[in-house]
Amino acid sequence: MRFSRARGVGISRVNTMARDIWDDLYGEVDTRRVQPYEALKEYLCPGCNQEIPSGMGHTVAVPREAPDLRRHWHHACWQRRSTGATR
Repeated sequence: MRFSRARGVGISRVNTMARDIWDDLYGEVDTRRVQPYEALKEYLCPGCNQEIPSGMGHTVAVPREAPDLRRHWHHACWQRRSTGATR
């Protein structure tokens, strides 16, 4: 079975939507780097939809106006999001 991106949401559009959610929709976003020894749980990165295993350093992003939307990102995924680069 072949999947086509022409009719669906492509990677670049998904990344654009993610940037919209994190850029000023809920005010400024505070970030914190979590060190590997602090990372005790597994998380799912919203930037790539891949697992962040326990023991891996990562970035936590918390919108000031919506702290319940806190998300854990791979460092590279967060940096790619903020620069606007796509895969």
